Amino acid sequence: MQKTHVTATVNGDVKEFLCDPSDTLLQVLRDELGLTGTKEGCGSGDCGACSVLINDRLVCSCLVLGVEANGEAIETVEGIGEGDKLHVIQEKFLEHAALQCGICTPGLVVSTKALLEENPDPSEEEARYYLAGNLCRCTGYDKIIKAVMDAAKTMREKA
Repeated sequence: MQKTHVTATVNGDVKEFLCDPSDTLLQVLRDELGLTGTKEGCGSGDCGACSVLINDRLVCSCLVLGVEANGEAIETVEGIGEGDKLHVIQEKFLEHAALQCGICTPGLVVSTKALLEENPDPSEEEARYYLAGNLCRCTGYDKIIKAVMDAAKTMREKA
């Protein structure tokens, strides 16, 4: 199968890569671009572990073909912080111990960023509803929601 040339902006940097037309964006991010923060949980769009932003829209990268990224702006968990400085969302996930095995964490961080950009002051119910597509088998969600709510508060105070 002939590979396709794709150019996309990934975490603010223009990237060019070749991929098979059947490769998912998840495969391209991990295997071609070395961005291994995005995790594969289910491969069918049910768990949210592979969540990324494409043009500020939250998507499961296992459901998007790599060739569909051509010309698009993609943000992964690696692009959330600024260099070695963690984003407030990442800090709050650590502070509230809202992670255990780490498989779901990158998708939850990206999803939380999307939520807080869309709604900077969500209720707990709204946060739970928005993050319902992200499955976690370890934490029980309470610590995650506390981290999300604290991040929202801190980000509002800094704005």
